[in-house]
Amino acid sequence: MINNRVPAVSMMSESTPGRGFTPGADILGVKEPPTFVDAADILIDSKELQPPSLEPGLLILADGTRFKGQLFGAETIAMGELVFTTGMCGYQESLTDPSFAGQVLTFTWPLLGNYGVHRCGSESSSVWPRGVVCRELMKIPDHRDSIGSVHDLLISHGVPGIEGIDTRSLTRRVREHGTVLCVFGPVEKEQELINILENLSPPDHSDLVAEVTCSESIILNEGATDMDGNPFPRLAAIDCGIKFNILRELCTRFEVVWCPADMNFDEIIEQWSPDAFFSSNGPGDPAHPGSATIARETLAAAVRKDFPVMGICLGHQLMGLAAGLRTYKLRYGHRGANQPVMDLESKRVYITSQNHGFAVEDPDQGMLAPHPSGVCSEKGTNVLGADFKVRYINSNDRTVEGLDLVGKSSFTVQFHPEARPGPLDAAPLFDRFSDIVNKNVPINKVTKSLRGDN
Repeated sequence: MINNRVPAVSMMSESTPGRGFTPGADILGVKEPPTFVDAADILIDSKELQPPSLEPGLLILADGTRFKGQLFGAETIAMGELVFTTGMCGYQESLTDPSFAGQVLTFTWPLLGNYGVHRCGSESSSVWPRGVVCRELMKIPDHRDSIGSVHDLLISHGVPGIEGIDTRSLTRRVREHGTVLCVFGPVEKEQELINILENLSPPDHSDLVAEVTCSESIILNEGATDMDGNPFPRLAAIDCGIKFNILRELCTRFEVVWCPADMNFDEIIEQWSPDAFFSSNGPGDPAHPGSATIARETLAAAVRKDFPVMGICLGHQLMGLAAGLRTYKLRYGHRGANQPVMDLESKRVYITSQNHGFAVEDPDQGMLAPHPSGVCSEKGTNVLGADFKVRYINSNDRTVEGLDLVGKSSFTVQFHPEARPGPLDAAPLFDRFSDIVNKNVPINKVTKSLRGDN
C-alpha cells in the first residue's frame, strides 16, 4: 500500500523559519530555493494530542513467539518485517528514513524519546516504519527545543507503537534466526492479529521504491556557485528513498536536480543535462522489477556514457546488479551507527552509519551472512562497460561495502556518509565524488552546451 499520509515531496509556498526543509538555503548564488515539508512540521500545526493509551498489546512473530506490552502511537494494527537498529540516539532520523518503509522497527537502546522531536530534524516528510517497538517510551521529553514526543509524532502520522517489550530477547531472536514477519495490536484482537500474520506477504515483494520516491523532478539550488563565483556542476540525484541530509550535503557541492526513481536516463538528459549522476539509499529488494530496476538502468547508461556516478546503499546495490553481481537478503541486516568498514586500499577502518537488509555478493566468496530464506537475485551480466573491484568490506562479517569501477569515474558505498544519525568518518566521500566530477566536467561539453552553460 502506498504511504499517502504525507507526500514524499511536498513543496511549501515559502520558506518559514524553524520549519520545513530547504536544502538550497545559504548556498551562494541561490536566490529562491524551494522548501519542502519536514515530518516534524505536523507537530507545529497540531493542536493538543491525546496521550498514549498504554492499553495491553500483543506482538506476535511468524514463528509463534509472543511478547506482551503496552500500546502507544496510532490506534491501529502494525504489520511488516521485524528489524532492529542499534543507535543510542537519532531516533527521529531513523523514524523518518524511507529505507524503513515496510518494516516494524525495534530500537535496542532501552529508552526511546528522551529528548523529544525537534523542528527540521527529520530525514523526510513522513514516518516510514509500519510500527515501532521499544523497551520504554519517554512520555514527557526533557529538552528545551522539543516540540513533541515520539508518541505525538507517531500518532500524527498514523503509525502504531508498543513498549514494555523485552527488546534484548527480541533482538537475540532476530540475530540468531533472521528477520521475520510480525504483527502487533490490542490483546483483545489476538485472533485478528493471527489471521493477518498468516496472510502477510514480505514487504520486499512490493515496489517500495515507488512508494517513497519523489513525484517529479525539481532543481533544489539553481544558480549555486563556489566562493569564487564559479557555477557548481549539475548533479542528477535519483531518489530511491533519499534522506534529507544527503541532499543537504550534495547541495553544498553541486547544483542538484532531485529526480524520481522511474525517470529514465534519456528523460533526465533531455530535461536537465546533468554533469553527473547519484543514486540514493532506499527500501526493499534491489532486484525488484519496478522502480529500482528503472533506476539501475539509468545508472548503467550513465556509466556507459562516461558520466561520473556515485551510489549509496540501495544505489550501491543497483550498481552491483548492473556489474553482474547478485544481491541477496542478509540474515538480519546492518542497521545502526557503529558499523566498522575497512578501506582495502588504505587499510583504514571507518565507523559508519548503515540501514540495509540486502547486500551485494562478494565476487570471490559469494553470499556472506545470508538470510535463511535464501532470497537472492539471479546471476546477471555486467552491463556497465567496465570492470570493478571491491574497495570496502564490513569488518564484522566481511560483506561487500563498496565498489570502484576500473577506468570509470564512478564508485559506490553501502554505508551512509551523510551520517544522520551516525559518525562523520565517511563524510569525505562526498568530497571525493566532488573532486571526480570537477575534473570530469570540462571533458563533458555535450551536456553543458545543451543547457546553455558557458
